[in-house]
Amino acid sequence: MGNGVKAEIIAVGTELLLGQISNTNAQWISEQLALHGVNVFHHSVIGDNYERLTSLFSLAQDRSDLVIVTGGLGPTDDDMTREAASEILEKPIYEDAETMRNIEAYYEKNSFTMSPNNRKQARIFEGADILVNDVGMAPGMAIQKNDTLWIFLPGVPREMKAIMQHQGFPYIQQTFPNQSPIFSRMLRFIGIGESQLEHDLKDLIAAQQNPTIAPLASNGEVAIRLTAKAESEAKAKELVQVTEQQIYERVGDYVYGYDDDSIDQSVFELLKEKQFTISAAESLTGGQFVERLVTLKGASSVCNGGVVCYAKSVKENLLEVPKLIISHYGTVSEACAVSMAVNVAEKLDSNIGISFTGVAGPDEVEGHTAGTVFIGIYIDGESPFAKRFYFNGDRDMVRTKAVKKGYELLYHHLKQKNH
Repeated sequence: MGNGVKAEIIAVGTELLLGQISNTNAQWISEQLALHGVNVFHHSVIGDNYERLTSLFSLAQDRSDLVIVTGGLGPTDDDMTREAASEILEKPIYEDAETMRNIEAYYEKNSFTMSPNNRKQARIFEGADILVNDVGMAPGMAIQKNDTLWIFLPGVPREMKAIMQHQGFPYIQQTFPNQSPIFSRMLRFIGIGESQLEHDLKDLIAAQQNPTIAPLASNGEVAIRLTAKAESEAKAKELVQVTEQQIYERVGDYVYGYDDDSIDQSVFELLKEKQFTISAAESLTGGQFVERLVTLKGASSVCNGGVVCYAKSVKENLLEVPKLIISHYGTVSEACAVSMAVNVAEKLDSNIGISFTGVAGPDEVEGHTAGTVFIGIYIDGESPFAKRFYFNGDRDMVRTKAVKKGYELLYHHLKQKNH
């Protein structure tokens, strides 16, 4: 599809500018276009203002081969994408009978009374191809002016995605047929920082051409997206695999998964593989570790449960952490974390116990500054251990980072048992 195709995405809606909703449409469309070999050169967000819309549409017509517009196709007076585009495209608007029948049928099926302004959603550019909306009312439209293809889509993400997947991308492919097949793969790392990863791969990144190597950092982990273009998808995949192997030889110990994998999922798979069960004793994390695990399908086969032991009395009375440990070392300590991990595994009859205790902030606890976290791990038949960490950020960030670090410790420890 995309040798030299310059694409542009315009999101229409004052609510986007006000921050009332996020512009997730542009992110998703960009990702999908990249996989189709199309380069996106511009992202714009613009409010529901006729003069500014016509100005931006005119600019897009002059500079882009493909313009995708989301939003502003609804029934209300502030939905004016059609009117502004009509001026730039020099195409009149008419009410499409079949689209109107579909809208009326939607209301009838759901026993709703249709207000007269909903007729606006059936208004189409003369000469446009209708992209049917199977999950909503306002259809998408595709129309060309000179050498620019315009695609108009509703702003509701579910409707936009359905239209693009079923009709939009095939339409783009048909319009720009000289395609370079593309293959993209995400390598996911944990336990290594972005700066260290880039340092270890510095020469590969500097020499990158095809495939491209794009490091991406997120909360507590790093990813690398490898993307290759070639005369066939098989060849593009082969190019990615060669570079992937070079990366793996240097930093493969930190790779935990690919593409949409999560560290929770990878730990879950290792627990299933080894037929291990796990339980958690959570103080500052308040159940977040178990919550992430039980969202995975089949979690009951590996997760026996958890204890939220926020108060000192719960640690003493329910988990039976010895009073001597708490009086001598404190609840925020390596000794307490180890005792919590061992005892929760025994009480909930699990092969593995993991514990979290620390200071989410903002105040100090037992002389420890905010961000101090101890994570304890006990695996049946092995000596238990605990590690101290310092995490930056507010309360929520400290707790989130602690949970992610717990999964990281488990992943590397369980993975080593395979070797």
